[in-house]
Amino acid sequence: METFQSEHASLPRNMIENSLFEEEPDVVDLAKEPPLYPLEPDEVSYEPRSSRLLVRGLGENELEDEEEDYESSARLLGMSFMNRSSNLRSNASPYSRQEPTGTCSMPSARTLVVGAFILVVIASVAMVVYFLPKCTFTKEGCHKANHSMSFIYPLNSRNELFPWTGIRLPTNVRPVHYDLLLHPSLTTMSFTGSVSIVVEVLEDTENVVLHSSKLNISKATIQVAEGAQPKMATVVEYEPWQQIAIKSPYTLKKGQKCSLTLEYNANLSSSYDGFYNSSYEDKGGVQRFLAATQFEPLAARKAFPCFDEPAFKATFLIKIRRDAEYISLSNMPKNKTVKLSDRLFEDEFEKSVTMSTYLVAFIVGNFKNISKDVNGTLVSVYTVPEKLDQVSYALDTAAHLLEFYNQFFQIKYPLKKLDLVAIPDFLAGAMENWGLITFRETTLLYDNTSSVMDKQLVTVVIAHELAHQWFGNLVTMEWWNDLWLNEGFATYMEYMSIEKTFPELEIEDDFLITRFKALARDSLNSSHPISTNVTTPEEIEEMFDSVSYEKGASILLMLNSTLTGDDFQQGVVRYLNKYKNMNTKNEDLWNSISKVTEMMNTWTLQKGFPLVTVTKKGKQVTLVQEHFQLQVDSDNSTTHSSNLWQIPLVFVNNTCSNSLACRQDFLLKNKSAMFNVADGVQWLKFNFKNEGFYIVHYGEEGWTDLIKTLQSDHLAFTYQDRANLINDIFSISRLGRTSFRQVLKLTEYLVNETEMVPVTVALSRLNYIYRLLDKRGMLPLVSRMTKRILRIFGNLMNNQTWDEEESVSKQQLRSSLLEVACQHKLDSCIKNADSLFQKWISENSTLRLPGDLMKTVFTVGAQTNDGWEKLFTAYKLSKIGAEKKKILQALASTQDIRKIVWLLQASLEDSDIQTQELPLVISTICKNFAGHLYAWDFVKENWDRILEKFPLGSFAIQSIVMTTTQQFSTNMRLFEVMTFFQSLKDKGSQLRVVQGAIETIKLNIQWMDKNLDTLNNWL
Repeated sequence: METFQSEHASLPRNMIENSLFEEEPDVVDLAKEPPLYPLEPDEVSYEPRSSRLLVRGLGENELEDEEEDYESSARLLGMSFMNRSSNLRSNASPYSRQEPTGTCSMPSARTLVVGAFILVVIASVAMVVYFLPKCTFTKEGCHKANHSMSFIYPLNSRNELFPWTGIRLPTNVRPVHYDLLLHPSLTTMSFTGSVSIVVEVLEDTENVVLHSSKLNISKATIQVAEGAQPKMATVVEYEPWQQIAIKSPYTLKKGQKCSLTLEYNANLSSSYDGFYNSSYEDKGGVQRFLAATQFEPLAARKAFPCFDEPAFKATFLIKIRRDAEYISLSNMPKNKTVKLSDRLFEDEFEKSVTMSTYLVAFIVGNFKNISKDVNGTLVSVYTVPEKLDQVSYALDTAAHLLEFYNQFFQIKYPLKKLDLVAIPDFLAGAMENWGLITFRETTLLYDNTSSVMDKQLVTVVIAHELAHQWFGNLVTMEWWNDLWLNEGFATYMEYMSIEKTFPELEIEDDFLITRFKALARDSLNSSHPISTNVTTPEEIEEMFDSVSYEKGASILLMLNSTLTGDDFQQGVVRYLNKYKNMNTKNEDLWNSISKVTEMMNTWTLQKGFPLVTVTKKGKQVTLVQEHFQLQVDSDNSTTHSSNLWQIPLVFVNNTCSNSLACRQDFLLKNKSAMFNVADGVQWLKFNFKNEGFYIVHYGEEGWTDLIKTLQSDHLAFTYQDRANLINDIFSISRLGRTSFRQVLKLTEYLVNETEMVPVTVALSRLNYIYRLLDKRGMLPLVSRMTKRILRIFGNLMNNQTWDEEESVSKQQLRSSLLEVACQHKLDSCIKNADSLFQKWISENSTLRLPGDLMKTVFTVGAQTNDGWEKLFTAYKLSKIGAEKKKILQALASTQDIRKIVWLLQASLEDSDIQTQELPLVISTICKNFAGHLYAWDFVKENWDRILEKFPLGSFAIQSIVMTTTQQFSTNMRLFEVMTFFQSLKDKGSQLRVVQGAIETIKLNIQWMDKNLDTLNNWL
């Protein structure tokens, strides 16, 4: 899945503890897995401590009702008899406690012993009666089932025991095939369904546990043998785990195959996952509706009961009933259509290949398409009828990329058809459903008036999703802890494939900037290993982050650049062939690429990345590695972790520095190492072209030599290495290993820099500091920072043209420069942008503007009330997704507080602005001083409503949390953020992104405290 980022190129673990009981539980765990998912507040958590069991949601004084119901209490509360009888004694007395009279008679020792003995006997008998089930004293006796399981099995909202104790499904059965029939109504926004699941029994069992969420199951049957009469089965649901148990009337035996059939109904989802409804306005202004799916990672269970884990692969035969005015699409080609009535049709699709449930997809709506055959595969692009003229580029691009992947992977795409569908209301960038890839409109549709940068975005997303047809679909990770096997590979392949098939898009520069961003995010303590344990839904959602995508891709680039010839490709081909239609783990990939397992495990099984310190004394070079991790402490030194990486170092020196022939290799396996260099070597530059995932510190002398070279002859380095040096010195300064004065000295060379990547990296870093100062309201320093930025880049900004530009890198450079120039009120920028905006207005928004300049021009125009209103009108009328996005960003850049508040509310309510755009609106507003606190207050006040729209832990939530908080740098804001998120408890306090936000604010405070004097003296 391609996460949708707000800017173009993103179980509750609270366990109830009771300080009164410090002993460890003394109970035998009879379940295969402990209950890891949180129980609902009104339910029982069976956690024995000493002689008591804690009750979630009930206080110690709330256990008095129906005390005489011993059996029910034993099953429901699990309270010990002694605790309970104590409560009975204290609560039964109608009298208050009397003060002692001062005299008392002491019973004899014999009386005490006899009394104690009698009490022990009575207590023992009572406990036996209490804990034994009622059936013990009946003629029938008890079944052989283990009733002690009632102490650890959870209770559902109907006080029914649920016969499973873990969030992961049991492995006593496995699904083989699904027959699925769905009938959605786009009038009532509901659907009915039935599913028959053939399962193979792997262990004797009386229960089949699977997933179901928000489905009203009306009937369940089980059929053990083909031709046998189906028997009614009981369904027990446990909502917190989104699981149901089908209780069979007889024991299912190992080796049997049986069929479960369930009938159900549900509402179409109003969020962006499961089987959800979407809408758009046609060219006549009429609202049209459709239904689409988004199942990754945990939402197939919202459309049909299923074994909703990646390892439970099966085949699917899907039937969709639809009204005559619509079409339906699914993963496989349509097999036949049956007319059920004048207005109702049933489409049946071919039996699918073996796949995981999260890859199942179906759509019902009014779509049009164009198609072409690519080596026996019918490739089609679908969209709403009004936008059919925007699909040609996507079709041609998909065809080229499909041919590339067929050749590179040496395995032909296995399906007969490949559909790419633009969904009007879609949260993610795209989703790789096998044979039916769904996209946000801005990532699939391309209009001739859009920029080459927009074309690059469409190409990147198509390349990513097509790569998934092999990495993710054909071979699937076993569990979400290894999500990177899907997403890291698809991200790397998107860049590799485009570099080979569309070199004019200069995608390698985009990948370089992406790697810098990944390093920044992975430097926090709140980061995680690429392959890391996850269990709960929000933990799984949070795996869709920079580490799984960008870092995963980065280490694959590093590996590929280290191997010789086609070793990497052949290893990938071996991996795909060996595990075709199967599930894999992290080590399965490395074992398929010879002799890399030990090295690559150091990059995937531990979090973060290394800092390599280089010290040169004469001919001798000393290398020392440590974990690069930003720390909030007095020294801000790296962590004292003992982690070591096997680092394939690549370096050049002053005698030969800017060609591939100059590179030298050194594998650093240990904490430190030494080697000698030849005479005449004055300086070394490591991480040639930034193909490695590490940061290098050269010490004060080393940095001084490199900075002098940059200032005297910056072309001695490749532009990738210049960008790498900029990124490294800013990072090391933030770490506290070099002064910010040194950073400012390096940036002085930038007056001569003209390449896109070094300029963009430097602008981004300097502008971040500007925003920190701006958000603190430090106006004198803000003004001086603005002057410094304009002094460094002013000439380059003034030299930019405002006409059409063909080169992608030149468009990206111009876009970045002019956006910052107009933000800082550079006269020439404001005048040129306003002139173009007025022409655009005078021609009724029909003037063709260079696509890369649209955002800047519209942003300048949006600063007046009249301009803002005209842009809003254009936004509502525009049918071009890329143009709408740029207009929306301009609208959100307004300084008018009333408009800011309206935009936030309209986005949340899906009125005039789609809710899918809320993260983009928030991130844009937060860039400016005028609205950033309003956006933060809006998020706090509407958190529950936001969670109704976006899953907890999803990329949208990650974006909202980070963009609203990452520019805070005061203790007051830190306290406010911590207090708010702590108050959320299981609605957000446990999120990794929240810990990252708090960590970022602390680091901002620390950096500002340490560097304000330097900024005052040097700016």
